[in-house]
Amino acid sequence: MGRLNVNLCGIELSNPVIPASGTFGYGYEYAELYDINCLGTFSFKGTTKDPRFGNPTPRIAECSSGMINAVGLQNPGVEKVVSEELPKLKMCFNKPVMANVSGFSVPDYAYTCEMLDKEEQVGWLEVNVSCPNVHGGGMSFGTDPKAAAEVTAAVKKVTTKPVIVKLSPNVTDIVSIAKACEDAGADGISLINTMLGMRIDLRTRKPIIANKMGGFSGSAIFPVAVRMVYQVANAVKVPVVGMGGVSSAEDVVEMMLAGATAVEVGAANLVNPFICRDIIEDLPRVMDQYGINTLSEIIGGVK
Repeated sequence: MGRLNVNLCGIELSNPVIPASGTFGYGYEYAELYDINCLGTFSFKGTTKDPRFGNPTPRIAECSSGMINAVGLQNPGVEKVVSEELPKLKMCFNKPVMANVSGFSVPDYAYTCEMLDKEEQVGWLEVNVSCPNVHGGGMSFGTDPKAAAEVTAAVKKVTTKPVIVKLSPNVTDIVSIAKACEDAGADGISLINTMLGMRIDLRTRKPIIANKMGGFSGSAIFPVAVRMVYQVANAVKVPVVGMGGVSSAEDVVEMMLAGATAVEVGAANLVNPFICRDIIEDLPRVMDQYGINTLSEIIGGVK
């Protein structure tokens, strides 16, 4: 095992750096810029049972130290992801990929996960019960422990691969939801998804985003993410994937000290498309600076 290697739910990663869903497409778009096989893995664009056009525009609003998005899970639907997107991905990525799944009902989640579970290249199913940008799905499941557990249990019944449940920070007690998912069979927990935010245009006196509110991401939410990763990692026995405002090798180490086994990078990909490659290349320097021999030894190093 190398200095950067970690094990996520029984699957070995060459490093813990994972581009987050919604910021890396289906991978082949970034493969035109650099060899994406340097990544630990990546979480591909959120996939639903049926095709979705997404929310009306405008969908993006800039903020200090971050951004708000309300894309609304635009995707071609799971059948086209399986028949068109994954074959293209296989041409440029030779590692297991993380499939991000969302839904509007428990049967939706189960159907989509069952379809993706059959795909050889899918290593993990990241079940998103935390999207704040859609109505009647996503976050509505992730703010209630019973609903999150119901989705988790339904998905586990129809899949054989590790199920990692992605949680929302827009709750008062993140630990109770994480524990409910673990009790229902989740193999891992990933957090945090975006926080709910809003911007107003002073000239028009109307919300900048057509959806009014959207997911706030970027470096401004990093301290909140570290806190929640720490709380959850100390409450569950399954691995935790940390994310939220990560933009440097130092941030990755901090997340891992808080308890993350692997770390996703989201909004920073939209600012610098090479950021994940650069973080991986910089990790050995940061490890040397802080006397870290292997990354696996620092997971949950802060108690």
